Amino acid sequence: MPPRFDDIGHRLKAFRLGSGLSAEEIAHRIGISRTALYRFEKGELVKIDTLEKLAELLNVSLPTLLGVGVEYIPSAVTYFERMRQIEETAEHIVVLAGPVSYLLASDAFNATLAELLKESVPEGAGPRAEADVDEILAVLKSRKETYRKRQPAIVNLIAASEITRFLINGLVGRLDLPEKVKRERRAIARAEVEHFARVMEDQPIGVQIGIVPETLPHTSFQIFRQPDRQILALSPFRLGEEPNVRVGVAMITSAPEALALHQKQAEGMWHRALKGAAAARFLRDLIARHRE
Repeated sequence: MPPRFDDIGHRLKAFRLGSGLSAEEIAHRIGISRTALYRFEKGELVKIDTLEKLAELLNVSLPTLLGVGVEYIPSAVTYFERMRQIEETAEHIVVLAGPVSYLLASDAFNATLAELLKESVPEGAGPRAEADVDEILAVLKSRKETYRKRQPAIVNLIAASEITRFLINGLVGRLDLPEKVKRERRAIARAEVEHFARVMEDQPIGVQIGIVPETLPHTSFQIFRQPDRQILALSPFRLGEEPNVRVGVAMITSAPEALALHQKQAEGMWHRALKGAAAARFLRDLIARHRE
């Protein structure tokens, strides 16, 4: 399949955001105008030597920038921006991602997220780490707005063990918080699990949530169905209880074998999952068990 220049532009923007470099700085260092860089990000044809310079400056391989094979993404900023871009045209999404799927999370979760991510950054990480959190929050806000506007169909798989841990620890960025804060965050976690229970009872059109009784992989994956292709994203980055937005390498691919294997796994988990009213009752039982 020949490279799609709109995809190249999307990747270029995502890796630029993840680099921490401004558009002006990138343009200056490779000898082009900022306007030209923005045109490239919108999908305008780029000369291969310019792409090579951009790839070197952004510390990404040229095949990844071109979308040849697997995209390897070592930055949470870049990864969440790529998710935003892919979701703009996705018609159906399968999500396996920790105790909370961000697109389906409540507004109360969003309100706590900034504090959660900032407290997960270790002391001494430097201003770049804090700037990355701000960039991630901006991208996530845009993702949520896009989802609410487009309403693609979602199948969300959640592990019962992840929810249990979420209720025990609360919505925390780290575990060494004052006890008063931890109590407040456990209350927020209970409210968020109750939110998902209500969603499962209401069964809104296009939203399916399954609670899988067994332990699931810690590495999340998402399958996106677009009008002309399917895309698989695997990620170590996570939101919610003890989030990780700093360490790991995400991967994005359209390889048929990888898609088929993960689709088969998702179908098996969905078949075994609790759904609807039964799943809501299960969640409320967990809430009652861990209520203070």
